[in-house]
Amino acid sequence: MMLCCTSLGLALFTALLLCSAGRARGSQGDKEPVYRDCVKLCARTNCTGAKLRGFQSAQPPYMAITGWTCRDDCRYQCMWTTVGLYQAEGYRVPQFHGKWPFVRFLCFEEPASALASLLNGLACLLMLLRYRSAVPRQCPMYHTVTAFSLVSLNAWFWSTVFHTRDTYLTEAW
Repeated sequence: MMLCCTSLGLALFTALLLCSAGRARGSQGDKEPVYRDCVKLCARTNCTGAKLRGFQSAQPPYMAITGWTCRDDCRYQCMWTTVGLYQAEGYRVPQFHGKWPFVRFLCFEEPASALASLLNGLACLLMLLRYRSAVPRQCPMYHTVTAFSLVSLNAWFWSTVFHTRDTYLTEAW
């Protein structure tokens, strides 16, 4: 009986919390008319016909592999145009798409975070290999530690992907 009341209380608390939450709003940078107009103009000017073919032929292979499109490049360029206008007027740098602006390096949108995730994954891999070579399989926690290491490696891999490129898929998962 006590477990039922606790579960019901938790469900009611969760429902009240969800109902009291405000509606999600876009980031300040996303809503900025200068940004929106810049993206529309850039896409209309650079992402059709011969200009699009020129963009695609000049695009480095590493950018194409990670899925950068002409429209994505317009968003990136317009983000920095908007940031420059904000700073020139003495305002704080706004967020875009829920994140602070980062300078793209090669195809990495968040290069320091992607590198940190990659290095953490590498450290997990090296420690797993070291553990497996030093500890006999018959040890009671051998399989538990191995499973935990594999879960950690998976997490660091997807963290690297997440910080490399913002797409609907990487943001939703």
